[in-house]
Amino acid sequence: MTQICIFPIPECVTFPGTVFPLHVFEPRYRQMIESCLETGMPVAICHTEKEISPGKDGLPLEEALQVNQATYKPYSVFSAGVCVLRDRMDDGRLLVDVYIGQRYRLGKLVQHLPYQVFECEPFDDQPLTIQQSKAADLLVEKVRHRLLAMVQGDSKTSKKLTELLNSEAWLEKPASEFSFELFGLIRFNADLLQQILEMDSPVERLDTVLHLMNE
Repeated sequence: MTQICIFPIPECVTFPGTVFPLHVFEPRYRQMIESCLETGMPVAICHTEKEISPGKDGLPLEEALQVNQATYKPYSVFSAGVCVLRDRMDDGRLLVDVYIGQRYRLGKLVQHLPYQVFECEPFDDQPLTIQQSKAADLLVEKVRHRLLAMVQGDSKTSKKLTELLNSEAWLEKPASEFSFELFGLIRFNADLLQQILEMDSPVERLDTVLHLMNE
């Protein structure tokens, strides 16, 4: 089990292998990130099931920096990783990058206030058979070609995406990694992304993405 700090953000779903930029201004989360920067404890960026208590709308920045906002119930499956400080602003706000490395499932509550810490267990894919591995590799190629076809009308974007997908790093990605990291390139609505995050097979993820792109 791994202790993880929970940062619930509505409409935000993160995947392993991606980097999530974070602007932190609430007092409790500034305290949380400072602790994570010091200790190396992972931070989970997770979509929310529901709002538990509302925040105050329309506060000027000076007041917003002094009070905590809405409280949410996070989904039980999410991704987490270590955070790296990019900037510490004069008014106390923090700009960090969260390097998402692993999916987890929510476990036992360790700390409730001022921010939540849970014991979590890794949430891994099921092992693939040889036939499933071949299917996953074929789906990677189909998704790659579909991505490039979708941007053909934009020469600048097409050139940039072609260079990226044909780079050695991307060509050598295993299907499991590709099926996560492609979400650094494309976006769907958060509920769909949450469903995909909870799939335990790259074949299922890639097939779902290909179907959505073809629609």
